[in-house]
Amino acid sequence: MDPQEIVLYPLMGEKATMIREKDNVLTFIVNKKADKKTVKEAVEKLLNVKVTDVRVMHTTDGLKKAHVKLDKKHNADEIASQMGVL
Repeated sequence: MDPQEIVLYPLMGEKATMIREKDNVLTFIVNKKADKKTVKEAVEKLLNVKVTDVRVMHTTDGLKKAHVKLDKKHNADEIASQMGVL
C-alpha cells in the first residue's frame, strides 16, 4: 500500500494538541486496514522522521486513529507546522 493511502490526514483537536506538545506525538487518521508497522513505515517515509512508537485505536465514528511518537531529535510541533496543521 502506498504511504499516502495509509496516512489519510492529521488531527488537530484539543487532545491531539496536548499530546503533541507534551509527549512529542502526532495524531493521524489512518486506513482501517493499516497496522502499527505499516503506519510507522508510512509516517517515516512521508515526513522523513524517526518514529519510536505507534498506538492505534478505533474511534466511535468508525475511523482508525494513530498516535505516532517521534524520536527526540524531531520536534512534533515543527513537523506539524511543516504539514500546515498549526
